Amino acid sequence: MKLIIRLLLNALAVVILSYVLPGVGVDSMLTAIIVAIVLSVLNFLVKPILVILTLPITVLTLGLFLLVINAIIILLAANLIDGFYVSGFWWAIIFSLLLAFLQAILHSILKEDQ
Repeated sequence: MKLIIRLLLNALAVVILSYVLPGVGVDSMLTAIIVAIVLSVLNFLVKPILVILTLPITVLTLGLFLLVINAIIILLAANLIDGFYVSGFWWAIIFSLLLAFLQAILHSILKEDQ
């Protein structure tokens, strides 16, 4: 049940950011739920591989290259899902930063209610 609530909160964050950011769009709430699921799967499967492969450059940039990895994950999700688009690399970075921030806020509200 907790997983479903977290996915729905992530989908809500995706919808909110699609209204706020002009370079990001999502067609419907169902598409946002699919985006939340796909981003979760990509973060679980693909991100660790990318982090290991790019470890030297991540260390050299003091971890800032992780922003690039997050943007790549978001662009990959945008290519996989019809109805979800990101205009470019910089919009993906902005979306990534704001999504993490908004998810932290929404999940902290959820923890206070329990």
